[in-house]
Amino acid sequence: MASGESALQRDVHALYRDHHGWLRDWLRARLGCTQHAADLAHDTFVRLLSRGERTDLIDPRAYLSTIAHGLVVDFHRRRALERAYLASLAALPEPQAPSPEARAIVLEALVAIDAMLDGMKPAIRQAFILSQLEGLTYAQIAAQLGVTVRTVNNYMLKALEHCYLIVADGA
Repeated sequence: MASGESALQRDVHALYRDHHGWLRDWLRARLGCTQHAADLAHDTFVRLLSRGERTDLIDPRAYLSTIAHGLVVDFHRRRALERAYLASLAALPEPQAPSPEARAIVLEALVAIDAMLDGMKPAIRQAFILSQLEGLTYAQIAAQLGVTVRTVNNYMLKALEHCYLIVADGA
């Protein structure tokens, strides 16, 4: 280890050294694929480093498996989105089918939108979807959700703030 590394890096390196093999095997049992398990095991440790928190843990395997479980859920959600998108593309006539590059861009955007929506509370997410995708007015949304127009206005404010914060963090 280099002498210029942080305590966090040393902690994560020790966790990696002591538990990476176990985590990779744990993931392989859940995913049924060695390559995906190796990728998600790596992503688990990257997530630890990106959090910037010390890793003095009483039960490191429980902590690692909790992070890895979230990554597995994200992985399956991403795969489901990809399958749905590819199925809708397959239904298009050949001349209308987008290029592989356009497909990759759209799929990346769908994954980002899904992650953004996933971070919202259910009522806020529902109001946002009804407004942005269904084109309903706030009064129509209020009637459908059984809340006041003012509540819908507050939901939309929170949804837009949530979207702004995610975009600002990614910039």
